[in-house]
Amino acid sequence: PLRLRRWTSLNLLMTPSDQGDGDLEIEYPEDRGNWTGKLDFLLSCIGYCVGLGNVWRFPYRAYTNGGGAFLVPYFIMLAICGIPIFFMELSLGQFSSLGPLAVWKISPLFKGVGMATILIVCLVAIYYNMIIAYVLFYLFASLTKNLPWQYCGNWWNTDLCLDHHIMRTGNGAVPFNISNTVSPSEEYWSRYVLHIQESSGIGDPGRIRWNLCLCLLLAWVIVYLCILKGVKSSGKVVYFTATFPYLILIMLLIRGVTLEGAWLGIKFYLTPQFDLLLSPKVWIEAALQIFYSLGVGFGGLLTFASYNTFHQNIYRDTFIVTVGNAITSILAGFAIFSVLGYMSQELDVPVQEVAKAGPGLAFVVYPQAMTMLPLSPFWSFLFFFMLLTLGLDSQFAFLETIVTAVTDEFPYYLRPKKAFFSAVVCIVMFLMGLILTTEGGMYWLVLLDDYSAGFGLMVVVITTCLVVTRVYGMKRFCRDIHMMLGFKPGIYFKACWLFLSPVTMMALLVYSIIKYEPSEYNGSYRFPFWAEILGILMGIISCLMIPMGMVFAVLHEEGTLWQRIQQASRPTLDWGPSLEENRTGMYVATLAGSQSPKPLMVHMRKYGGITSYENIAFQVDKEIEEDEEESMM
Repeated sequence: PLRLRRWTSLNLLMTPSDQGDGDLEIEYPEDRGNWTGKLDFLLSCIGYCVGLGNVWRFPYRAYTNGGGAFLVPYFIMLAICGIPIFFMELSLGQFSSLGPLAVWKISPLFKGVGMATILIVCLVAIYYNMIIAYVLFYLFASLTKNLPWQYCGNWWNTDLCLDHHIMRTGNGAVPFNISNTVSPSEEYWSRYVLHIQESSGIGDPGRIRWNLCLCLLLAWVIVYLCILKGVKSSGKVVYFTATFPYLILIMLLIRGVTLEGAWLGIKFYLTPQFDLLLSPKVWIEAALQIFYSLGVGFGGLLTFASYNTFHQNIYRDTFIVTVGNAITSILAGFAIFSVLGYMSQELDVPVQEVAKAGPGLAFVVYPQAMTMLPLSPFWSFLFFFMLLTLGLDSQFAFLETIVTAVTDEFPYYLRPKKAFFSAVVCIVMFLMGLILTTEGGMYWLVLLDDYSAGFGLMVVVITTCLVVTRVYGMKRFCRDIHMMLGFKPGIYFKACWLFLSPVTMMALLVYSIIKYEPSEYNGSYRFPFWAEILGILMGIISCLMIPMGMVFAVLHEEGTLWQRIQQASRPTLDWGPSLEENRTGMYVATLAGSQSPKPLMVHMRKYGGITSYENIAFQVDKEIEEDEEESMM
């Protein structure tokens, strides 16, 4: 009997990833899976947050909003919006071990927020993988002696094409009027890769570009193979995809700063314009950069944290990832603008004329700069390989979020077939993304990029913040974190969650609505009215998921309308830690099939398995009892 007791105690105290398929019935979290290595979670978060936006959005946003002075509002907004919301998402995921849909057991009335999140992530995943397909296209094109966008004279070039090799004569005079010319890299991108000249606009997609279609297929195959076994496989892939970009970035940075004229770009990038700090636009831009760079609201952080063990130190991880992400963005700015400075000197034009953001930087300007360097195919390959690894781990997170959310809703049906379900999701998204591979596909990509994760995502994050702090309760949320980490969040986090973060994000939302401008492509093509309406509907439909979810939740309850709303807003009975030994106080014996009245404390006292969290369990129980006594008085 004593040996049996010890075996039972040991089994209960083991983490899900340590338990085998013994004679006991497989428990819910064990079947769900966990990270298998200590750094899996941290590297997955770094890979998810550090993405394409760090390279092609931050540097441009910095120089257009005050240069070096932009770092002041950037870090302030990181402290107000970035770090607190990041920590909140990780805490929700780790405490419940549930995905972005099932986590709304915390307040079923607001399950529509989870549905909105999944819709947004689906739209983003479709076009994000198309960007990875473009990167693969350029990666393969770099495997040559001479880059195909280095010179004019190809079948896709026009009479307006002019390359930098013949722009300057021996005495430095410019013999051509370059104002109406285009670079070979720009024509390669628009006329060869996109073949956009054959499309008159978004309503005329044209034919499928089969080379792009095959690249998109390859991108989805890579993503599927990496998430085939869930976090067990993607958690290993990120050891490469999350770290290798830093090696390439450092190589590009060293090469960039050693180029002649590099200081022109760096000076342009960092020269502070403190007068711009008085403009609200600069602060809004800083908040937007933080908001999208950290990936809050997409469900990826919550999903990754849900695979953690209950006592993982996510407080430390939050600061490592958020600060590391900010430093990466700044370093990327040096790597990009040092090369742009060299390029501006070579072309004898101001830096602002060559500086661009988004795809224009990645697929036109930087590739053109690569052609000016010795060993240009090597540097081009490195650059696009860096973009590939940066993009892939963000895409892993999007797919893992979708798959986890749905399988957590139907665990008995879909969990045993998770690999098959992942394949179905990838195939469906590949088929939906085929329109992006057409000659007019870029117009659809711009529309998706501008509208899919706009104000809808902000509404999701604001609602989550308000529900956790106002409906669920700040005191209870802090107590949950205390159970996990051994300490309560300080006044900084409480002030941000209660007031600073939601108010700042509401200001962002209002600003984005007031300053709304219709989408355009390349500064010349304006989208037709029906396309604008379609884009706006993308954002509105995701927001409508929230009231729709409320209606379903209220109809599911019984009693008067107010009673139904009250019941639907309370956490479900099985809300709380997924493992029985982690459930104390109000969470005791609320799991289906629960046997022990106070699992954590009873087993640890009875069999001597004392841990550092035993005192926390007693303390939390004592606080709950005091609260109950206060409410009865």
